[in-house]
Amino acid sequence: QVQLVESGGGLVQAGGSLRLSCTASQGAFSYNQAWFRQAPGKERELVARLFTTREADYADSVKGRFTISKDKAKNTYYLEMNNLKPEDTAVYYCALNYDGGGYSRPDNWRDWGQGTQVTVSS
Repeated sequence: QVQLVESGGGLVQAGGSLRLSCTASQGAFSYNQAWFRQAPGKERELVARLFTTREADYADSVKGRFTISKDKAKNTYYLEMNNLKPEDTAVYYCALNYDGGGYSRPDNWRDWGQGTQVTVSS
């Protein structure tokens, strides 16, 4: 069973930066990986994802501010978040192993981290 352990969330002022990490269990590395977030009362939404071609795609709301990356040697994925805004406040989840049917649907991702809280104060 794949285990994903997230870290790096916290409280930051608007304009600040955070880097989230997601470490996968041994042998679980995949180039199909994504970060989702879920704010209170809202649906879980796709923030960024890695393609198998090693390209990346971002939600319009975070383009130019967030960067998704990976370190295969460490079995770890990252989400670098800069110029954070209060509307970025949410629980952020790491997802791995896409099963098809649409990248933006959480149901189509097989493995999930426990989530890490990001709070941006104004």
